[in-house]
Amino acid sequence: MEQLLSTSLTRRRAVLGLALAAAPVALAEADLAYAQAKPAEPETKPEKSLYERLGGVFAIAAVVDHFSDAVVKNPIVGQKSKNPQLRDWHTKNLERLPGLKFMRTLWVCNAAGGPFQFTATKPGTTPLGLEEAHRDLRISPAEFDAVAAELGRTLDFFKVPKREKAEVMAAFAAHKDEVTAGYVRR
Repeated sequence: MEQLLSTSLTRRRAVLGLALAAAPVALAEADLAYAQAKPAEPETKPEKSLYERLGGVFAIAAVVDHFSDAVVKNPIVGQKSKNPQLRDWHTKNLERLPGLKFMRTLWVCNAAGGPFQFTATKPGTTPLGLEEAHRDLRISPAEFDAVAAELGRTLDFFKVPKREKAEVMAAFAAHKDEVTAGYVRR
């Protein structure tokens, strides 16, 4: 029994001795590994959506309000348009303009990644249904471009930065074929 106790203590001492002897080596290696490790990259915030960069729903609504009023007065597509459908809409249907401004605001908020969902009042074959909402107006490509120019002037009026302006204009231009789907050469 005495020999068993002696052997047991000896083994314990040996293990303890090895552990103590290895500790400085392990600590030195850990320090070296830490020193050689690349510092962690600072966490980057996810980029803000276009909706957020435009200033949210209130800023977008202000732009849409100004833009919509400017389109009514535009000589190519507004009340004095040579297109009888556009001329009639901008003279005989102005009671609908507040609703149109609301729908345009929803559309921009939705297209810009905001929390609002645009649903077409006249669903069409495209996800936004813009072709059906505009078909009876018979908007020509040139008239579409005049509206786009009005949008550009409105964004400039509100001093929208170049990057955001380009994104808004690209989103608008992406729907040219839908909006002009009802155009018939006169």
